[in-house]
Amino acid sequence: MLRKDQENIKCKPRVVSLFTGCGGLDLGFEKAGFNITWANEFDKTIWDTFTHNFPKVLLDKRSIVDIPSSEIPSAYGIIGGPPCQSWSEAGACRGINDHRGQLFFDYIRVLKDKQPLFFLAENVSGILAHIHKEAFQNILAEFSNAGYAVSHKLLNAKYYNVPQDRERVIIVGYHKKMNKAFEFPEGTKNLLTLRDAIRDLKEPKPALKYNKTNGDTLEIPNHEYMVGSYSTIYMSRNRVRSWDEQSFTIQAGGRHAPIHPQAPKMKFIEQNKREFVKGKEALYRRLSVRECARVQTFPDDFIFKYTDVADGYKMVGNAVPVEFAHALAKKIMIDLKTHQDSVDFSKTHPKYIRKIKHKTGTEIIFDDRILSLSRR
Repeated sequence: MLRKDQENIKCKPRVVSLFTGCGGLDLGFEKAGFNITWANEFDKTIWDTFTHNFPKVLLDKRSIVDIPSSEIPSAYGIIGGPPCQSWSEAGACRGINDHRGQLFFDYIRVLKDKQPLFFLAENVSGILAHIHKEAFQNILAEFSNAGYAVSHKLLNAKYYNVPQDRERVIIVGYHKKMNKAFEFPEGTKNLLTLRDAIRDLKEPKPALKYNKTNGDTLEIPNHEYMVGSYSTIYMSRNRVRSWDEQSFTIQAGGRHAPIHPQAPKMKFIEQNKREFVKGKEALYRRLSVRECARVQTFPDDFIFKYTDVADGYKMVGNAVPVEFAHALAKKIMIDLKTHQDSVDFSKTHPKYIRKIKHKTGTEIIFDDRILSLSRR
């Protein structure tokens, strides 16, 4: 599970990434042929991971609220998942009343100012809850007012080559100049399982004292698991999926990580109470950071950098599964190529904003967006 080399990037459509996290969405778009040129992430525990895996991407470490749109480069598209905790059904559900929920409007601010051909935003299913209905409709209206034909849908990543039950809301907008709305790709019925994802991995190491990382002593990077007790909430329901099922949703906390499928399913005692099968307790352990990354379809050469194992789980759990992102990005790429083929450059005003010269040719930018690449 290694990434193919992506050296020839100069002619690929440029994309800007907001609320980047460790880069699951970015990697999916990269695999589809896009070029991530600029990214923004405010959480310092993520910076080393992103820069290690995307060394050619300029990472802006400021909060998005402090970044003027003029300092963000122009691109074909803007992608990103504004923080989802405010909309989560497992959280306080404060939605737009929480400062993190309001970051959606900074996403829209940048979109209005930069006017790329497309955008994609991802969020948790809780954003569709009745309590958030008015706020969500307002967000969709703002996207439309920014100049976009907006499509949104609740999708389960398991139908997009991800061995995991993971429902997420995807919002895609195409600039109204494209005269087209995004149509979500059909998923597959041939579902991947935990066996497909992690069966070949050896037994991982437990984390060190205070759940610190084993670091470079690990034979397989990040193949270590959090140790410690399980909360009463965790023990309130079964946390084991079998080898031939999809994983439970990978969450952003190590203490909530699913149990490895080597263990039997937890025994029902009474409502909101389960226990480990007696005599089999040794088989119950959390999935390792690397196993969670496999379930999230990260390749093994994507290395997570952290001191506290909890930060590894957080990065993995907050990410968009790579193959899920890839499926969406491939469809967008097809639509962009169709649109580009339909552009009549003879009607384009001859005055361009600027030229950028590359070894492979001169990139000509009209109206603050890329329209063509003239070859030498």
